[in-house]
Order: sequence, then C-alpha cells, then structure tokens
Amino acid sequence: MKVRFFAVVPTLLLASAVCVQAAATTAHADIVDSTGKSVGKATLKQTAAGVEIKASLSNLPPGTHGMHIHTVGKCDPPDFKSAGGHFNPDAKKHGMNNPDGMHAGDLPNVEVGADGKAKVKVTAAHVTLTDGDHSLFHEGGTSLVIHEKADDYVTDPSGNSGNRIACGVIEK
Repeated sequence: MKVRFFAVVPTLLLASAVCVQAAATTAHADIVDSTGKSVGKATLKQTAAGVEIKASLSNLPPGTHGMHIHTVGKCDPPDFKSAGGHFNPDAKKHGMNNPDGMHAGDLPNVEVGADGKAKVKVTAAHVTLTDGDHSLFHEGGTSLVIHEKADDYVTDPSGNSGNRIACGVIEK
C-alpha cells in the first residue's frame, strides 16, 4: 500500500504543476497599419491586477494616439471598422475620466516619438485572458486598435480619438 501511495504522489505533483502552468495565460497581437504593413507586436499577460499589455511599435505618425481594446477580433484594412466598437461588457460610457465610464477596453494614450517608434506597457484592469464576461477571448474575439489622435478620456463613444490607423487581432 505504501509503495502505491508514493508512486501516486509524484504523478499528482506533476499534474498540478501542469495545471498551474496552463493557468499562466498569455496572448499576442500582430499590429498592422492601413496598408497591411507591420507596425509592431503586442504581448498580453494575465496578472493579478488585470492584463498587462506590452508593445513595441514603429512606423507610426509621431504624436499622441488613443489605444483601445475593440470588441471584434477582426482587422480589415484600410479603416479597421471590422474591429467593432470598444470592448464594453458592462455597457459603460467611454473614458477613464468619465463619471459614467469607463469601457473595459479603454487604455492610456500612446506617445509616439519623432522617429515613429513607441514602447507601451499598460495594465488593462477590467479585462481578463481567462473565462468570463470580461474575457478577451469571447466568441468573435477582440483586437487592439491605435487611433490617429489622442483620446480625451471623456467623450463617448471613443474619446474623439479619430480614425483607426493600426490594428491587431488578440490571439492565444
């Protein structure tokens, strides 16, 4: 009996390690401009605080640009309207400074340098890469969209951030 017990323990430990590793959810998005040219890649990682998004971007117009998670995992150039509206499972208003907001997919603006490059590191506190209403992997998927102008963080539905200039489908 003791021999069997000790033979089972390592198997159970291995199985639990596999389950813990599977729970460490990550995703990525290959971001393209309106011509379909790559402008960067984003990596997404589930953390206790939400989904951490890191991106390395290039070949974008210098300046401040709105960035949001959109509700459809589709990025058809040139206008990316296929990505739908902002990810908003709670039916809130837009904007981190809106008293009636915010969308779960609202993110801070991206600062693009004179060289057309930007590094992004933000945490989306109201979304998850796991199951549930706030999952970025709901039926139809989601996408990461960069807009032509800065998000004013208040105006519904998109913060006056203008046209969509880049988009990437969020994938496991």
